Amino acid sequence: MKMDIDKKIIFTGYIPNVDLVGLYNLAEVLIYPSSYEGFGMPVLEAMACGTPVITSNLSSLPEIAGNAAILVNNPKDSEEISKAINLILTDQSKRNELIKLGLERALQFSWEKSAQKVLNVYRELYEK
Repeated sequence: MKMDIDKKIIFTGYIPNVDLVGLYNLAEVLIYPSSYEGFGMPVLEAMACGTPVITSNLSSLPEIAGNAAILVNNPKDSEEISKAINLILTDQSKRNELIKLGLERALQFSWEKSAQKVLNVYRELYEK
């Protein structure tokens, strides 16, 4: 079955950081079904812009997303991802809940907090 997906989805390639906020703000949903992530910055960036997120229940992503995203168990399962997309696009209550939780979740992370945690680790190591 040919779906003409190239007519429905824009494959952008690399996007400069300066353009990301606009894209996140225009997006209906961020779909980030990664198999492995060191941190998952796009998940937080989308949440900070009020974009609902679908991501994987793998690697660091559940820790980053918390309860503020729909987590799929298998990032290669197109049916599971499709159901999550459909939920966000058709259930305004769920969409609003994810937006609210995502904005709150994004506030829990900042460069300042990250730097402070790293500094604390260094201080702890130095004291030993």
